Amino acid sequence: MTNVSKLLALGLALSAAGTMVGQAAPAPAAGTAPAKKTAPLKLQSLAPDTVADPFPPVNLKFFTADSPSVATVDGYLHSVLGYDTNRIWRVVAIQKTAAPGVSKVVALVSEKTANAKVQTATFFVLPDGKHLVADASGVQPFGATPYADDRAILQAKADGPFHGAASKNFELVEFADLQCPHCKEAQGTMDKLAADFPQAHIVYQALPLVDIHPFAEKAALYGICVAKKSNDAFFLYANSVYENQAKLTPEDGDKTLNDAVLKAGGDTTAVATCAASPETKAAVDASVKLANDLNVDQTPMLMVNGRLVPLGGIPYETLRSIVAFQAASDGIALPGAGPLTK
Repeated sequence: MTNVSKLLALGLALSAAGTMVGQAAPAPAAGTAPAKKTAPLKLQSLAPDTVADPFPPVNLKFFTADSPSVATVDGYLHSVLGYDTNRIWRVVAIQKTAAPGVSKVVALVSEKTANAKVQTATFFVLPDGKHLVADASGVQPFGATPYADDRAILQAKADGPFHGAASKNFELVEFADLQCPHCKEAQGTMDKLAADFPQAHIVYQALPLVDIHPFAEKAALYGICVAKKSNDAFFLYANSVYENQAKLTPEDGDKTLNDAVLKAGGDTTAVATCAASPETKAAVDASVKLANDLNVDQTPMLMVNGRLVPLGGIPYETLRSIVAFQAASDGIALPGAGPLTK
């Protein structure tokens, strides 16, 4: 996985330079008129026991766009940042732009701790009201429930081997490449998630990065064929491939995959025949297309009920908090959730 900002990977790009407390709100877009004064805006509030309000007051003249509403932006920010109970924010501008239907949104983000840095989050909401663009992060889902559409797509199309609960109501989908070193490293994290969230339906979805991993596609094809025996057989196969990943070379790659098939209780001749079939190739291609449709272009990545989260580069405690928060946001009770896995 490429190095990306942790906050960007979680769905929101924050500027590197902080906004000083008391600084004026951003100027409106050129040629826009001040918004009419209407009902008071609903803003993210601070608890009574927190430090003084770190944000400048809201000025209605910076709200010139008809949509999205402050409530929708606030709902989006809660969806993205609400897993961190120490995080606070305020929407300070929703402005028209020169592009028809595109709105510029500015929010200030900080923490409840004293002297916390105030950062600026700026993004552009597209005319469909369901997507945004923020700096180099590309197009991302937007809305009060930004992950609902992708959640529905995964429930319908994520058909890889799974373990855990049979129901897809609480679904963790891992997009991975069996020749990817970072995917190998992430398996410990996936094991912790399985232990901490036994209610989850955990899916492995193949995303072979064929441009950089010569054996990735063949490993994925073999995996689909092994999985026809059982889900358990697939995970035995995958673990063996990961353990011997360094041997996925021109000299030893085929033997490594065959050894993994045998370890999973499969027949190497039958699996090779199955892997060479057009149907199996179509299944791998469909898994790759699913990833592309969901804007997943690197591995390992995890989707938690449609929410895209990197499996590397963030502490496990943060990842676990995001998973638990997303489950709660989707109305999923997690009874008997145990203590954090160390």
